[in-house]
Amino acid sequence: MLADESRYKLKYTYAEDFGTGYFKYGPITLGEKPRMIQSRGLLLRDLPESIKMLIPKTVLERGVVVGDDVTKYLSSIRDAARNLRQPLKDGIVRKDDEDAWKIIKELIRFGFSQFYPEVANQPDFRGYYTVIALSALAPDYMREKVMELHREVDEEFEGKLIAAVTVIDQPFAVAIAEKAVTCSVIEAGHGNIQVVPISYGPIREGIVALNRGGAEANAITREILKDAGYGDLARDEYVIEIVKREIGLVPRNLKEAIRKAREDPKRFAIKVKIGPLVEIELVEQSWMRFLIGEIIFNPKHEEFTSYIQTGRLVIEDVVVGDMVFYGEMDLAEALIQSVKKTPVEIQEKIVSSIILSGGAFNWNVPPGLEDVACTSTEKIRIMMSEKVPDMADKLNVRMVKDPQYSVWRGAIIYGYALPTSVKWNERYKEGWYTWK
Repeated sequence: MLADESRYKLKYTYAEDFGTGYFKYGPITLGEKPRMIQSRGLLLRDLPESIKMLIPKTVLERGVVVGDDVTKYLSSIRDAARNLRQPLKDGIVRKDDEDAWKIIKELIRFGFSQFYPEVANQPDFRGYYTVIALSALAPDYMREKVMELHREVDEEFEGKLIAAVTVIDQPFAVAIAEKAVTCSVIEAGHGNIQVVPISYGPIREGIVALNRGGAEANAITREILKDAGYGDLARDEYVIEIVKREIGLVPRNLKEAIRKAREDPKRFAIKVKIGPLVEIELVEQSWMRFLIGEIIFNPKHEEFTSYIQTGRLVIEDVVVGDMVFYGEMDLAEALIQSVKKTPVEIQEKIVSSIILSGGAFNWNVPPGLEDVACTSTEKIRIMMSEKVPDMADKLNVRMVKDPQYSVWRGAIIYGYALPTSVKWNERYKEGWYTWK
């Protein structure tokens, strides 16, 4: 890379991670941690005239708000449930979903708007080199549409905002951030889990997708709160997220963990203070804490059956395009199926180096519960050792430093390293795309 290009990119590389639950964004100058907002938008419909008078004209014309403005206007929307939308489902936006694309465009504009005023008057600024991180399962139309939305946003800034854009798969960005050449990346976000084999790039034939993630952990947490007598709190997603993180445990062995918790519920009892006036406590139901973590790894246990049969929990296979998202396949089986689809001569290297990323893998082990609870890395090691005993001593399972931010960091590194002379290649979906 030329010296002047390197200096420029050290200031003006920009990355966006379009997650189902959260949108992470920002320039390279932020260092290790991007800014983050919920991946959602509020469509400004059905507004009383008295409210319209208080909203800036430009915001009304766009018809959607994101970030902190969502809570500002939420109480003014007559049909909030219909107009508050998450644009991505399982990391994908439907081709004909105009409302979702409107929200995606506003997320893009919102992010850039926070940084552009700082650089607009810099004499050397000629636009951000922007890396867009999408699900490895994103179809071609989604890549094309997101790049087109960046062109539209750039035009709103008189063509001075963006120098060029490129797209990277989220799991590949994780591998880059971890400096891993040949490995398996398991990216577990809010909407889905992607198992992606990598050897100098994603091996697309080996991608396995699971139709569960943080959202299912939220769903089982909600049912646990209901069963424990906190049905009123179970309606609040903010409460659900806090409780999930505070009480959720990943069991080494679910049946053994539940047996011990039922024999000695006080050992596993927990209180969670939600706010100054709200507190929950689990004692007799404390064994249910293990269901929250286990659902990410293996929802086929009989303990989940009653929830599924009564419709309180939905875990099923779905088809998106030509891709099957498996509902109940356990994570070890998904990893094995993924590796089996790669060339035999590199399979051992791919399966022996396993990298976990994403907020759905971010679980703690409370002091004193080490005999029954474990981290996500240890859980994968246990599951894989049971299924492939010959690999038990060869497995290197590790978690990225900051699971929520590793995709963004990898995208930043990729954008900095990718020479500007590499132009967009439609066949390989790589290189810089510009409309200038």
